[in-house]
Amino acid sequence: MAIEVLTPVLRHPVISVVASATILVALALPAADLKLGLAPADYGMSKSLPVMQAKAAIDKAFPGSPSPAVVVIEAKDVTTPQVKDAIANFEQTAVATGNASRPFTLAVSQDHTVARLYVPIKGDGHNAEAVRSMKALRNSVVPQTLNSNSGITQTSVTGEAAGTEDFSQVMRDRAPLVIGFVLLLSFLLLLVTFRSLVVPIKAIVLNLLSVGAAYGILVAVFQHSWAESILGFKSDGAIESWLPIFLFVVLFGLSMDYHVFILSRVRELWEKGVPSDQAVEQGITETAGVVTSAAIVMVAVFSIFATLSGLDMKQLGVGLATAILLDATLVRAVLLPATMKLLGDKNWYLPKKLSWLPRVSHGTPAASH
Repeated sequence: MAIEVLTPVLRHPVISVVASATILVALALPAADLKLGLAPADYGMSKSLPVMQAKAAIDKAFPGSPSPAVVVIEAKDVTTPQVKDAIANFEQTAVATGNASRPFTLAVSQDHTVARLYVPIKGDGHNAEAVRSMKALRNSVVPQTLNSNSGITQTSVTGEAAGTEDFSQVMRDRAPLVIGFVLLLSFLLLLVTFRSLVVPIKAIVLNLLSVGAAYGILVAVFQHSWAESILGFKSDGAIESWLPIFLFVVLFGLSMDYHVFILSRVRELWEKGVPSDQAVEQGITETAGVVTSAAIVMVAVFSIFATLSGLDMKQLGVGLATAILLDATLVRAVLLPATMKLLGDKNWYLPKKLSWLPRVSHGTPAASH
């Protein structure tokens, strides 16, 4: 954030806000197509390894999913003709739908109360095709054949595809709670720290823009396969299920750290009586070196992750590196100073109803404004 960048930004704040916000929103657009999944454990392993050669031989000898769906059947006695007929009906229906293929493998517990049926399904056990096949078994075939049998007390469909989908669904269900908690806590802390209603709202919006742009880049690079040849990977059509929430928490924390560091200096100058425009320019200029240096170090470190063979580490590295780069440039060097210049003293607006909030010292006693 050198003065050469800051000067034109403060001279043309409206253009700077519109241009930078447009870029970030455009980068975030692919995130609307975000799909979650889990890469297989053997992703990135060399095919020359003995274990991978053995896996290839098994896949060739036994076509279908290398990780079958597992249907667990519970009954008072799973060896009765009634239950056996239901299992046979399930196998026939599953094959007829095209979601499964023979041979099926049945294992029965010693007390005959539980049967475990291995069902080869389409796909490679974790990708979209495998998940679709698993869902067809879970939502259609099992209810029609096994659940309709009075001799069966309970059925469950598990396996790698089911585990992938169920974990992804948990991440989708819990994401709003995590995001809501982080946003609320950030809002309250900034409200108290800076005694301003504008600062926390603006900080949340700016941070969401940088995180959204990071999500969009992840989807474009990995889910849409834009950089397979550059980064040396084979796309599985999804983003790691745990990654969006992890990235949000880490990136929001880092972005907030930058934000508080910069605004503390600006607030300190403003409290000394320095005019708002001058306080913004001087505060951001004085903190630019530290913020830029920290960003360079983190971008360099996280970029190394993108060279690793694991797909999850590649996605983590690209997501963190691009988000920090965007946050330190477009957000902190352009959007933040431009919006503060446009708002002026309104940056520190606090409704009278909130005047009871405690005062947090920013290095100097507050002057009257």
